[in-house]
Amino acid sequence: MSILNVENLSHGFGDRAIFHNVSFRLLKGEHIGLFGSNGEGKSTFMNIITGKLQPDEGKIEWSKNVRVGYLDQHTVLEKGMTIRDVLKSAFAFLYDMENQMNEICDKMGEASETELASMMEDLGVIQDLLMAHDFYIIDSKIEEIGHALGLDDIGLDKDVTDLSGGQRTKVLLGKLLLEKPDILLLDEPTNYLDTQHIEWLKRYLQDYENAFILISHDIPFLNSVINLIYHMENQALNRYVGDYDKFQEVYEMKKAQLEAAYRKQQQEIEELEDFVARNKARVSTRNMAMSRQKKLDKMEVIELQKEKPKPEFNFISARASGKVLFETKDLVIGYDEPLSHPLNLSMERGQKVVLVGANGIGKTTLLKSILGLIPPVSGSVSLGDYLHIGYFEQEMTPGNTTTCIEEIWKEFPSYTQYQVRSALAKCGLTTKHIESQVRVLSGGEQAKVRLCKLINRETNILLLDEPTNHLDIDAKDELRRALQAYKGSILLICHEPEFYEGLATDVWDCSSWSLKII
Repeated sequence: MSILNVENLSHGFGDRAIFHNVSFRLLKGEHIGLFGSNGEGKSTFMNIITGKLQPDEGKIEWSKNVRVGYLDQHTVLEKGMTIRDVLKSAFAFLYDMENQMNEICDKMGEASETELASMMEDLGVIQDLLMAHDFYIIDSKIEEIGHALGLDDIGLDKDVTDLSGGQRTKVLLGKLLLEKPDILLLDEPTNYLDTQHIEWLKRYLQDYENAFILISHDIPFLNSVINLIYHMENQALNRYVGDYDKFQEVYEMKKAQLEAAYRKQQQEIEELEDFVARNKARVSTRNMAMSRQKKLDKMEVIELQKEKPKPEFNFISARASGKVLFETKDLVIGYDEPLSHPLNLSMERGQKVVLVGANGIGKTTLLKSILGLIPPVSGSVSLGDYLHIGYFEQEMTPGNTTTCIEEIWKEFPSYTQYQVRSALAKCGLTTKHIESQVRVLSGGEQAKVRLCKLINRETNILLLDEPTNHLDIDAKDELRRALQAYKGSILLICHEPEFYEGLATDVWDCSSWSLKII
């Protein structure tokens, strides 16, 4: 049974086309991976099918009474709401029913016998619906999902705006799972999640009976939960049965077949054009030349897809730093309250250190404390000599209205426009991306703009806070290669062992010193 039908969908931003005449169908129980490079339109597609964005052309049709749950990359949580409030909002429709039931009860005292019978019937229906949706055990369900995602360790009464990026993702994911929609739409749910909770989500999706559409560049995770791939490329959407590995195999085979057919056709076109040119002027061969010209005119010319620009990250090394990069003395990190025991850490030139551990235990706070961006609760940090620091933050400042060109120019005012465009192009961004405002780009494209700033500045130590979030496969592979080749030192926060294995000289487990075990 079809849950969603998309027919002849076309959409673009300005003169930049995203989809052209795309069709898609979602059937009951299908576990779909929506895959494609950064900027191909995956999040835009999700926004269109959920009605957040109106397409230029095409028809989107959901089955009747289907409840859709959408975990968005860019959802904002409101100040003043606690974790418990957000989780409870999953049951808003049930609370509305309860209010409706109370209103009916209030009116019963003044109702006639006929009205009373009707009211009793309505009450019975509402009561059955509340029972069917476990309304009377909502609190225990909230506690259960809070425990599964580690939210009870943070404190369910904590304000959501005080949470880290990973903690916010967990809250939104918890709300979505409590809603029990008929279809889940998940846009990069593993971004900011730690290994333990990625494993929990993997098991949940493997056992999930309903349909879901998942966007993810985490290939091991994607492979473990999906049975279909829809590949988004060059304004088209193509369906492949199986996991990502099977898709890659079939995709490469189709690509090789198309290239062979293209070469064969080009040779035939060349021969036909040559025959027409040599014979159209001679009376005896004019008819044959015209016949071949007609064949040329009717021929459907095969076009090869343009190769997407692949990113090229090459970090510029500054002069060597001193032997000791930083030392902490009884450093206690935190904001309003301590997040760690007193820390006595040090890092030396040449080390490539990865910080691991659950979200919210203080990894980002440690980075910012070392950089002096936030003051420590107590203790001190001393930086070494001759440091040229490069810092990659998890997220870009919201509401940024500058274009990509202006963003780079702010950092490098002496660059010519050619140099700015060339620097952005090397990071895998096309002309249309480069001229767009940063805020309209996908998460992966925004990350490439920030990496562009980083690779064009001389550094001898990089502090990187989850740089792989949102990046597509090509960009992730290229970043890993560039970091392996980097002559300086690295302090990296990352939840992807397959990314940092073979790159790290040391792995620091932050749960060993944190006061917040989540």
